Amino acid sequence: MIRKAVITAAGKGSRMRYITSVLPKALLPLFIQEDGKKVMRPIIDLIMSSLSAVGVNNFCIVVGKHGKLLMDYLFERGVTFVFQEEPKGFGDAVLRAENFACGEPFFVHADDGVLTGGYSEASELYEENKPEAVLLLRKVNNPFRYGIVKAEEKGEFRNHKLYKIIDVQEKPKQPFSDLAISAVYIFKPSIFKALKEVKNYEGELELTYGIKKILDQGGEIYAILLEREKWLNVGDPEHYYEALKYSFEQI
Repeated sequence: MIRKAVITAAGKGSRMRYITSVLPKALLPLFIQEDGKKVMRPIIDLIMSSLSAVGVNNFCIVVGKHGKLLMDYLFERGVTFVFQEEPKGFGDAVLRAENFACGEPFFVHADDGVLTGGYSEASELYEENKPEAVLLLRKVNNPFRYGIVKAEEKGEFRNHKLYKIIDVQEKPKQPFSDLAISAVYIFKPSIFKALKEVKNYEGELELTYGIKKILDQGGEIYAILLEREKWLNVGDPEHYYEALKYSFEQI
């Protein structure tokens, strides 16, 4: 099983400004059932619980200069903290965790959402095929806002459509498809080398650029399509409201 996970929590949270000026996104709560009652737990707890359920027992949290509250909250859980001094993109945040990975495969998970399923299927797909990466895909109505894939369908895996990834785009003006990459991944350590080799990008180093580099170098990347599972997003007010509503009504 994959034992390690990197959770990126160094972003500014600008889409949730005001609240994220005092409270990190990872500490925004959703509803869960506990002892027969509805209670609210920070999303970082739900992320770590979902990953622990598939065998992860070693966590690395990438924090920025406003990460003290999150560090205090997680202090007694034995997690590793690494720092991204400036918000230079998702890919740059993942690079901060190279020493933590120490040559092992690992999950990457953003701090602004959690899936209602798909973690065990992703882990099993990796264990059976050992690709360079496993992605979890969702169909979206606005592919201009996401990392998008060009993919070849390869049948089914655990009752999900299985794809081999051909190419990827980051927030494209002319999308390949409506298949968006969820912010949960499994990588071999080759992602670090790929990210370091990305050249001539403007602005932030996106994780998608490293994924494309792996593909350009002949690496295999597989994905499954999540159709029943949901991404509960706390990254902006509209999606956070929907996530709160869903988590309250479904428990």
